[in-house]
Amino acid sequence: MLPRHVQRLGRDWITHWNGSQILALNSPVSSCMRWAGHYPPWASFPLPIPADFSANWRLPPFLGPWRQFQNSNWHLDNYTQSCCFHLPNPSMKPEGEEPLTKKRRLSGQHDTSASEEETNFSNEKEASCLSVAQNEEKHSSKKGTIKRHWEYFCQQSRTMKISENKESDQSNKGSEATFDFTVMSYNILSQNLLEDNSHLYKHCRQRLLFWTYRFPNILQEIKQLDADVLCLQEVQEDHYRTEIKSSLESLGYHCEYKMRTGRKPDGCAICFKTSKFSLISSNPVEFFRRDIPLLDRDNVGLVLLLQPRFHCKTNAAICVANTHLLYNPRRGDIKLTQLAMLLAEIASVAPQKDGSFCPIIICGDFNSVPGSPLYRFIKEGKLNYEGLAIGKVSGQEQFPRGQRILSIPIWPKKLGISQNCVYEIKQQQKEENAGEKLEAAKLGNTQEIVVASEKLSSKLRHHFKLSSVYSHYLPETGVPEVTTCHSRSAVTVDYIFYSAANDDAAAQPGAEDSSHGGLKLLGRLALLTEKDLWTVNGLPNENNSSDHLPLLAEFRLIER
Repeated sequence: MLPRHVQRLGRDWITHWNGSQILALNSPVSSCMRWAGHYPPWASFPLPIPADFSANWRLPPFLGPWRQFQNSNWHLDNYTQSCCFHLPNPSMKPEGEEPLTKKRRLSGQHDTSASEEETNFSNEKEASCLSVAQNEEKHSSKKGTIKRHWEYFCQQSRTMKISENKESDQSNKGSEATFDFTVMSYNILSQNLLEDNSHLYKHCRQRLLFWTYRFPNILQEIKQLDADVLCLQEVQEDHYRTEIKSSLESLGYHCEYKMRTGRKPDGCAICFKTSKFSLISSNPVEFFRRDIPLLDRDNVGLVLLLQPRFHCKTNAAICVANTHLLYNPRRGDIKLTQLAMLLAEIASVAPQKDGSFCPIIICGDFNSVPGSPLYRFIKEGKLNYEGLAIGKVSGQEQFPRGQRILSIPIWPKKLGISQNCVYEIKQQQKEENAGEKLEAAKLGNTQEIVVASEKLSSKLRHHFKLSSVYSHYLPETGVPEVTTCHSRSAVTVDYIFYSAANDDAAAQPGAEDSSHGGLKLLGRLALLTEKDLWTVNGLPNENNSSDHLPLLAEFRLIER
């Protein structure tokens, strides 16, 4: 085990030997240095020998007491932060139910069908729609920052242009039946969780991890992106109460918050600008159920029904949902049940008088990767989980350890949610007379029969035809985009899903025939690759103070 102050060395460091040879892990150096496996007894420190590095090179434990290391000629001053000598992280200790390793290599991770699906979409849709900015446009002139550009769909030409300025399609802008707004999804990294999982941030300088340093950066990021709706995850309750809520209210936001039900003091928040929306209803969702052993986790969700402030003939509404699903890669059964509970709440909040659903936006950290069964269920509206191992539901691990097969049905009848992800019984329904009570009893018996028949079915469904704001792969190269990047992982787990309008040029296949849409995707803030993020030492860094990137999209609400 390395001494504590050596463990804190940054990810990208090098050492010079006699001022001539440089030790670099990721550089194509023909003659590099590595530690020999055996050392002479007179050596106070392992001797370097010329060799070529392999991809799995690791620095072995020091042989001999630390005092010998101190007396040797190995000086910390020889390190610089400008290149790529990677010190290995110590063994990851399990934290709660977190597995021994959270690292997932993006190459070869997604299954073949998922890869082909996403690649085909990129080739067919975005290869012709995207004009990718030059590589140098990604990097701003300010040292240590990466510039993220705006990508805007042109609704008439069905192309996407790259723009540094926010210039959305102005067609029909003057029409009273359109309403443009922006939505951000952002996991801001709870300070409590950061400290409990410090092994994920060994690449960061210590001062960058203090909340007093991080919060001003996060607030500045929110100010700069200036979204009309914020969906925030990992919002620590004491910070929300003392700093976050008041700061956002001073920027013109109204805030709704739902704290987790367990011992971890963070939760989800949805904040909206009062100049753009008014609140119709706020509906918290608790995934913990004391009487259901499957649902013993404290994750939560939040569903708001918002009224846009614009002149229109009818009362339009938008349903915005936010959640942070369970992390544990081995418990896909819990993840799917939590998702079903969120969808059931949305289905109870979003119906309109004509029987259709109002436009829906679902944001959050789903702890699932693109192409996984859970991801496909959200986008396709159906999932046959027969024979599916619980460790493969989220796709977080290439070789999942959770091999137990999902039970049929996944959740018990007492949860009151059908395989179509809707509530079967309205528990708060008020009955005014005995006749209504009798009808309700008959309805309850009918629903029990439906549930009994559904026990034989392994098919999940939901009623929303959803598209993803992001396509998750660069259209020209197929390199994966990432939304989170720390010492053990660089992957996409954060999403913005939306119900697309019929004529939405950005809608993905299967969403164009939606009869309840009403949302056009006008633009999005481009994501980055893992390689991009390690040029600024990953996340968090000096300018980005969460281990997640904020997702941002601009929509147009079209009145039906």
